[in-house]
Amino acid sequence: MPQFKVVSAYKPSGDQAQAIEKLAEGIASGYKYQTLLGVTGSGKTYTMAKVIEKVQKPTLVLTHNKTLAAQLYREFKEFFPNNAVEYFVSYYDYYQPEAYVVSQDLYIEKDASINDEIDRLRLKATSSLVEREDVIIVSSVSCIYGIGNPESFEKNHIRLAVGDMVDRQELLMKLVSIHYDRNDIAFTRGTFRVRGDTVEVFPANLQDALRIVFFGDEIEALYKINPVTGARQETLEKAYIYPAKHYVSSKEEMEETIRMIEIELEHRIKEFMNAGKLVEAQRIEMRTRYDIEMLKTVGYCNGIENYSRII
Repeated sequence: MPQFKVVSAYKPSGDQAQAIEKLAEGIASGYKYQTLLGVTGSGKTYTMAKVIEKVQKPTLVLTHNKTLAAQLYREFKEFFPNNAVEYFVSYYDYYQPEAYVVSQDLYIEKDASINDEIDRLRLKATSSLVEREDVIIVSSVSCIYGIGNPESFEKNHIRLAVGDMVDRQELLMKLVSIHYDRNDIAFTRGTFRVRGDTVEVFPANLQDALRIVFFGDEIEALYKINPVTGARQETLEKAYIYPAKHYVSSKEEMEETIRMIEIELEHRIKEFMNAGKLVEAQRIEMRTRYDIEMLKTVGYCNGIENYSRII
């Protein structure tokens, strides 16, 4: 595996060398908590970068807001240009939770606006964890919330290599099953298109697209391409395509998920009925039944995070 290597013109100075040694020793000794104290501008980020280099472990850097997370992400990217430094924060630009106004008997649905670039960076972070071990994730508290089963995410990625025998129709069906949409006109992140013997995929975690050239059922060539112009940028020997969404399940897993949702739904309906809350019982049944139909049809629904405990 690639080693963590700090690239910097600076050398540890003052108390930094001692702090690096003691923190690394504490990690090796299994200490659960350690505190690094220092005023603003004392080089705490550099000190932690040297600790990561010394212990050689995948690292989660957790901070309390997006602004500081972005700052730390930039700094760690500079210190570790040859390693995977990723950014994982909430992808909501705007979020209004579900609400109920009792006086007007008015139910207000959840409304949200998702930042496409941050969504890509989140998917890039999780795909890096699957691909390699030299990973640093800089995150806000967003990382404590469930985003699906990591084993399912890893298991459902697609590996392609030049010379592989792949049934093209099966590949297209697999892409749909991991939440890619076929769109032969608007080629955007999380979509694919088919042109004769060529399949082009825009991976949800990347900024470049992938061109797969078939000769019969054999992959003849793989290219990294510009998604706008279609120009070739690099010839590849192999490529990986990760799910377009974090919540991904096999058919069998989805059937079990739906069964568990239905069991809990019946329990909640009974609970509301016994309390005389008929409107609430009807509302939760209508909403959940709609979500179940979406899960059965496309394997995904808006607000799927509501079922993250089950999924």
